[in-house]
Amino acid sequence: MIRFSEPTWPVYICAKPVDFRKGMGSLAVLVEAQLKHDPFAEAVFVFSNRRSNAIKVLYWERNGFCLWQKRLEKDRFVWPKANNTGVVSLTIQQLEWLLAGFDVNRMKPHQALKYHSVL
Repeated sequence: MIRFSEPTWPVYICAKPVDFRKGMGSLAVLVEAQLKHDPFAEAVFVFSNRRSNAIKVLYWERNGFCLWQKRLEKDRFVWPKANNTGVVSLTIQQLEWLLAGFDVNRMKPHQALKYHSVL
């Protein structure tokens, strides 16, 4: 499983499938031109192929791009529904759920509780 050094980074998912022959440079151009985000920002960008059985994850780490890919041998990823911009925003936790095979549209984490004392 991929682990990010900063679990607070936002995750942006490209709603439309992309050609999986694209590499780091082409995906970075797509992030800037189509998704209207800075590919060098502290963020994670996620892409899927047409069959939804593979995911590519692109992010900038200090001095270079990192590209991570997962392909399912069986089944498909349940791709989140997009808004009118064609981009879906997730958290790192939701991305991990997506990679594990969960439908992030239907599940919500437990409510965060904040206590100040146990007395």
